[in-house]
Amino acid sequence: MAKVADKYFVVDEWKVIEDGFNPDYGKVSESIFSIANEYMGVRGYFEEGYSGEKLIGSYFNGIYEQTEPDYGHYKGIADFTEYMVNAVDWLYTRISLEGEVLDLALSNISNFRRELDFRTGRLSRSFVWTTKSGKKLKVSFERFVSMNQVDTAAQRIQFKALNFEGEIDVTSGLDLSVPHMTQNMNMWNCVDKSANVKDSLTISLEGQTINTCKKVFTTARIDADCQSVTPIETEKTISLNLILHLNENEEKTITKYIKNVTFRDHMTESEYETNKKNAVLDGLDYEEMCKKEEAWWADVWEKSDIIIDGDVENQQGIRFCIFQLFQTYHGAVWGSNIGAKGLTGEAYNGNAFWDTETYCLPFFLFNNKEAARNLLFFRYATLNDARDRAKVLDCEGAFYPIATISGKECCNLWQHASLQLQASTAVAYGIWFYEKMFNDKDFMKDYGIEMLIEISRMLATRGDYSAEGKYGYYCVMGPDEFQMMVHNNCYTNYMGRFTFEYTIEKLAQMKSEDKDAYDAIAGKLSLKDSEIEKWTDMAEKMFIPYDEKSMIFEQHEGFFKLPHVDVDAIPITDFPLYNNWTYDRIYRNDMIKQPDVLMFMLMFNSKFSPQQLRANYEYYEPRCIHESSLSPSVHSILATQLHKDDEAYDFFGFATRMDLDNYNRNTGDGIHTTSIAAAWMNIVYGFGGLRTDGEEISISPSIPKDWNRYIFKISYADDVLEVNVSKDKLEMKTLHGNEVEINVYGNKVAIGGDGYSCRIG
Repeated sequence: MAKVADKYFVVDEWKVIEDGFNPDYGKVSESIFSIANEYMGVRGYFEEGYSGEKLIGSYFNGIYEQTEPDYGHYKGIADFTEYMVNAVDWLYTRISLEGEVLDLALSNISNFRRELDFRTGRLSRSFVWTTKSGKKLKVSFERFVSMNQVDTAAQRIQFKALNFEGEIDVTSGLDLSVPHMTQNMNMWNCVDKSANVKDSLTISLEGQTINTCKKVFTTARIDADCQSVTPIETEKTISLNLILHLNENEEKTITKYIKNVTFRDHMTESEYETNKKNAVLDGLDYEEMCKKEEAWWADVWEKSDIIIDGDVENQQGIRFCIFQLFQTYHGAVWGSNIGAKGLTGEAYNGNAFWDTETYCLPFFLFNNKEAARNLLFFRYATLNDARDRAKVLDCEGAFYPIATISGKECCNLWQHASLQLQASTAVAYGIWFYEKMFNDKDFMKDYGIEMLIEISRMLATRGDYSAEGKYGYYCVMGPDEFQMMVHNNCYTNYMGRFTFEYTIEKLAQMKSEDKDAYDAIAGKLSLKDSEIEKWTDMAEKMFIPYDEKSMIFEQHEGFFKLPHVDVDAIPITDFPLYNNWTYDRIYRNDMIKQPDVLMFMLMFNSKFSPQQLRANYEYYEPRCIHESSLSPSVHSILATQLHKDDEAYDFFGFATRMDLDNYNRNTGDGIHTTSIAAAWMNIVYGFGGLRTDGEEISISPSIPKDWNRYIFKISYADDVLEVNVSKDKLEMKTLHGNEVEINVYGNKVAIGGDGYSCRIG
């Protein structure tokens, strides 16, 4: 991989630190210093205003806009796009001293330091501002969004006059006028705004999106020891101008408490109005809120921390990944999903992809059951949209979108939206994985089985039989997006067969164990035995391209005959290829964007022999260009399994620090949320050797040669299993004392609070 680190941040085990400000890294830092709680998120922009390059980003889960493209289209091509819309800047601040405005792009600044603390969730920043007249003012900022009360956030600003006595002018407000960067326009109408300076210093503002009519109501209380207060109002802003008097070496504080209330899909107007009335700021105390947030994060690290001894860069990297995953999603917003950039930027429009079930879900299955369940519930809540999409594509059942916010397909690239079936089969895989882990019969009865039936119906009408009587899928695109309109993509066919077989198995089980539930779902969906028999035949006759002699699965029919490209010979100046190669050139060779065959061999690892794994890895790895950030972790995990240790560590090299070190030179657009979930898998499934597709979970750890020890924890069987791996010893125990059975290096072992140990390997 021709990618190198661009190191900028200070390495620290528990923080990201920026020591000194370099405007060249301004947007990268905004992404890295993003804070979120699933309900809302803000980039690490300078709230006091900044005239340099920036992306002021304030986002809310489920608040999106819609735009219709200005071109004609054929049936099946999405006729609109949806995107997470930039919303109210609730951190809005402006500061001036003797008429000089603070602006880090123009002002004389020293002692700049910014820190994001993984143990507290707080982002802090401080510097000394020297004015043109020589006055020195120390300014400190702190902000956080609450993980306990997800509609709540707080901001604190402190001022200290180092060599003068005088007044400073501070404006604190709510700004709805910020443009959405990718649309280059503001997408909001201001519905209402108000200010109160009598009983307490409070302001409120309500906005509504122009096209989708989503709403955000924001209210704020400002605590400050000020000389005077003046309300300021414009078309889309409401603010309070505060005059503060500072004595030399005296510190004064402005604290701002914020409540944000959203009106989203699946919510009634009355529910929204009730939530607005309940958005009360009285009684909030900054120090008490901080204590609660620290306790929340302490619980996270107790259950989910990964400790690496001997590699401080990857220690910081993996904790950054875990921190961002919990910030992005922890089951706080019922029926929501994970955008590819989380709540950190506008790239990918805030859309969720099939990465959710294949890369993100494993992390939550082993760290937060409710979050995992909620991810799958999103797919049930949007099942009718998937049904509508299937009809548009001349299919029955449900065709889940390749890119979505609301549940509707909003990718207008037909070759992705119409040819990729993996979003649908990923939902089936997610249901299988969740049910395997938790045996949640209620979820299966109420939601899971209906989704499986509808996905199977789509698969039964999207595919067809060949002249030889084999079933398969034609004119598709698999996970490798460098091959389009191919026949019998191996991943697509394999996952189609899996979905049929799993659906048939669950229906038979339900019919045997709960006939009333079976009859209810069969009646609701008009499911007949003849339909199940048809799926059985399709599964049995599914064509899986495979060469018995070489033991290699052919990625699709004809792949073995494609012209070969030496990916290592491609000049680094050609990357990213989408920007430098003509579109058709990418598709006419055997170069792979990301793992395709290797992907299903990881997902169902126990189904394949070591010889098959090695043959396919050694064939496909040299053909992969890793243009997807999801790609290297899969290769690293399989390389570890095949004892290609140096190769595995090379692939692992930028997994945890992809964004911290800006490997892809696009961190400024937002962090790679689904890829950081893959970084977690890289350690737990890779070096930890965790496998989850067999009868019981299994583990076979190894350790990178430069590490002294690593420890990871997974929630499993109503306990937390701690795995401690050193150079020559594996130690495991359950933190709550329950006994769990797992397979360790091929042997079934019972592990409890007293622990278990053995030699590595």
